[in-house]
Amino acid sequence: MEITGAELFVKALKEENVTTLFAYPGGQAMDLFHALYGEKGIDVILPRHEQGLVHAADGYARSTGKVGVCLVTSGPGATNLVTGIATANYDSVPMVCFTGQVSTALIGNDAFQEVDIVGITRSICKYAVTVRKREDLAETIKKAFYIARTGKPGVVVVDLPKDIQRAFGSDFYPKEIAIRSYKPNTSVHMGQINKALDLLSGAKKPVFLVGGGVNIAHAGKEMTCLAELTGIPVITTIMGKGAIPSEHDLYVGNIGIHGSFAANSAISNCDLLFSIGTRFNDRITGKIEAFAPHAKVIHIDIDAASISRNIEVDIPIVADAGNAIAALLEKAKHLDISEWVEQIREWKRNYPLSMKEEGLTPKKIIDAINHHFKEAVITTDVGQNQLWATQFLALNENRQMLTSGGLGTMGYGLPAAIGAKLGNPNKHVIVISGDGGMQMNIQEMATAVVYELPIIICILNNGYLGNVRQWQELFYDRHYSSTCLRFRRCCEIGCSQPKHDCPEYTPDFVRLAESYGAKGIRVTKAEDIETAFETAEKNTKGPTVIEFIIDREINVMPIVPPGNPLNNMILESEGYGE
Repeated sequence: MEITGAELFVKALKEENVTTLFAYPGGQAMDLFHALYGEKGIDVILPRHEQGLVHAADGYARSTGKVGVCLVTSGPGATNLVTGIATANYDSVPMVCFTGQVSTALIGNDAFQEVDIVGITRSICKYAVTVRKREDLAETIKKAFYIARTGKPGVVVVDLPKDIQRAFGSDFYPKEIAIRSYKPNTSVHMGQINKALDLLSGAKKPVFLVGGGVNIAHAGKEMTCLAELTGIPVITTIMGKGAIPSEHDLYVGNIGIHGSFAANSAISNCDLLFSIGTRFNDRITGKIEAFAPHAKVIHIDIDAASISRNIEVDIPIVADAGNAIAALLEKAKHLDISEWVEQIREWKRNYPLSMKEEGLTPKKIIDAINHHFKEAVITTDVGQNQLWATQFLALNENRQMLTSGGLGTMGYGLPAAIGAKLGNPNKHVIVISGDGGMQMNIQEMATAVVYELPIIICILNNGYLGNVRQWQELFYDRHYSSTCLRFRRCCEIGCSQPKHDCPEYTPDFVRLAESYGAKGIRVTKAEDIETAFETAEKNTKGPTVIEFIIDREINVMPIVPPGNPLNNMILESEGYGE
């Protein structure tokens, strides 16, 4: 039977078990939308901007483990996906992004809304392709989903010219596909596993460093079992947090520029660093020459290119994190390292992550989330709000955090929460955002309202682009250049601190929420936090915005100054510590 390319596109989505499609129409995608019209098996979600759309698909994928799928038109529709594609690909999120394109005869002629989206995205995605022949369409789509979800997951971009959408051809869609040039490794080299275990058996101060690869592999339970079996303390990257419950006795904390004192000290003093599923990027290593200076390094990662790229390793193991952990569980033994474990616990007791007790603080807000929502998906934006969340959120198998780690994309939190709620309708979904990041995709408030999504949006409002302002305070002589969001033309030049007569904040988030049809609450006192969450939880037909007015110069501590080793931390600033 012959059908159009657009009809085959819809059939392919159904064959790939796609039930939610994030899509925004336009001229070069109209045939695809026509084919989708009235299709009951696929829920087509219409966000308010393509960047919001791709972040929503990202949040859907991260929270469900399914492939996130989106569809946009050519030109600006396609280019508006670029930031979201890079965001998802950096964090190994499986997504397939379909873009409309001008007819093949017009490609290269500067046609209206023509861009080379394959060329634009090739360096920021796993695979990108333009379908040039109708007979290649089915195989190309099948290949896209296979590549996105296998090996190291990532983003695939499929560009669909208009004439390919309209052309008639076979309705056949393959069940399986083999790609000669793409053979992701799924096995574990037991010889390397045995070498790692031999090295581990002689260690006196070992630590596990767990990255996002363990969460991607959904191997948190296995990782917890491995830690308990061996007795080895576990440190996480931001993306790895939650792989072992945050309140577990063997969990130390996050590593890195804003890592805990105990975690950074353990890395700096360990004699064996067993890393699983992390890239060793500069945000976690600090000064590379001084990173884990006394340690032998074992590194497990599904991407061979990530091993020894930044940190030279002694035993490389190219494997899926889940498979490798399963292999380790078969042979690993308990180690007698009680003195080392006690040393780390002493660091945690003496230098806990803390914040001033007075007033409305981010820690109190996040502690309330931990207390009030036992099963939830929490998305963050990027900046101080993200860092406080990664410090104070208590994560476990029932409480998951989604955040932009590799690219650090402001505007991620709200649309990602929309995707997460659509994928997890029976779970609480909470956004933790700053006032700056919230405004980058605030138009998606309308999406949450029209789809009646009861997400809870927490805005930590300090009136600044807080993370940059903090660096300006600590390392740039308090020159608050372009970071004050209360700025008006009437303000004096060279302002270096908030004043009692600063202009009012724009916008009024409560009134703005209400204008969208959402519920708005403003909290200025710590004693009102719990009531605000209770009120939000009762609003089951739409989103609730809770604006928390926090101290304008509150900082994320500790911090490793730029160019310094991890054990050179500034532990406190004004208002922090005991």
